[in-house]
Amino acid sequence: MTRYDAVIIGAGAAGMMCALTAGYRGKRVLVLDHANKAGKKILMSGGGRCNFTNLDTKPGNFFSNNPHFCISALKRYSPHDFVDMVERHGIEHVEKAPGQLFCADSSKSIVQMLLTECEWAGVELRLGTSINAIEDDCDGMMLDTSIGRISAVKVVIATGGLSIPTLGASGFGYDVARQFGLDILPTRAALVPFTLTSEWKERLSPLAGISVPVTVACRNGFYREPLLITHRGLSGPAMLQISSYWLPGDSITIDWLPGVRIAERLAFERNNTPKRQLSSWLNDYIPKRLTQAVCQWFEIEGTLAQCSNSALEELEEKLNRFTIKPAGTEGWRTAEVTMGGVNTQAISSKTFAVNEKPALHFIGEVLDVTGELGGYNFQWAWASGVACGQAL
Repeated sequence: MTRYDAVIIGAGAAGMMCALTAGYRGKRVLVLDHANKAGKKILMSGGGRCNFTNLDTKPGNFFSNNPHFCISALKRYSPHDFVDMVERHGIEHVEKAPGQLFCADSSKSIVQMLLTECEWAGVELRLGTSINAIEDDCDGMMLDTSIGRISAVKVVIATGGLSIPTLGASGFGYDVARQFGLDILPTRAALVPFTLTSEWKERLSPLAGISVPVTVACRNGFYREPLLITHRGLSGPAMLQISSYWLPGDSITIDWLPGVRIAERLAFERNNTPKRQLSSWLNDYIPKRLTQAVCQWFEIEGTLAQCSNSALEELEEKLNRFTIKPAGTEGWRTAEVTMGGVNTQAISSKTFAVNEKPALHFIGEVLDVTGELGGYNFQWAWASGVACGQAL
């Protein structure tokens, strides 16, 4: 029977990063995954160009029931550390938005980089392999797999969350956690588009493809990002971000003209161009098709001269503080990440081992640590993988 220093279950971002880190430390490492290809989620991320980190990563960019848990790993492995690896492999990258780094070409280069580093570190990788059982062993853990029984000093669960099941996502990691008595905090889809009620879907679907900068708010969340109207509902960075705060039944507040105090601006415009149509003024800020729809929804018509002060204040309320109650989200099918997961109160923030079972580790998305949109979740994968790999 083959014995390894570490068996890592999951050939994704966190799993491969953990494997190569341990391998370079001289550990005998095996990575197992039921998928037929490593790094599937990396390959599809960022529109196929992988937003692989964010230079401005800080603990405040993450959601967790235990917000201090992520601090140690993020301090020990920074975005600049990962960029150093990317540049050593000659991978060109671009900064699309402040701090957000993407591959200039394809996300395939990131997967190939990780596979190459794993090979250099002596890591064994077995894909298309299912895990039937994980059990305690006298001096470690025993795995019953489709390729036979495997003995390991340490086992690392890096299987991710429930998002995008077509890429192989499953609840395997949570099942293992429950088996060993760990608490699982409620999971839900996050960084996900919204669906709409039939009334609003009928109003908005003809506007599919329109993208506008807005500010959105829900509960304690507030973002200024582009919103994209789709045939199914509302998407774009603004909606994906605020979905991490949204719960069923909540309304979302949208400011269609962020930074514009409408009543004050229109009162000024009324004095200078009283004969100008309200719709013409709106066209200066939002696309014409959206202007036409907004004017129809809210019965906006006439010239500025025909608008009283109270009418201007009412218009400001409708456009700066527009509220809509989504029907729901698109769910796991399109969610980029999973909110919730293994309760980190039972996990060491230094080694990522279970406090009461040091032979078992959890890293990456399976844990109750979820980043905002913009490369933060990948940075968490790299940082948690390295921190765990250094402890194996």
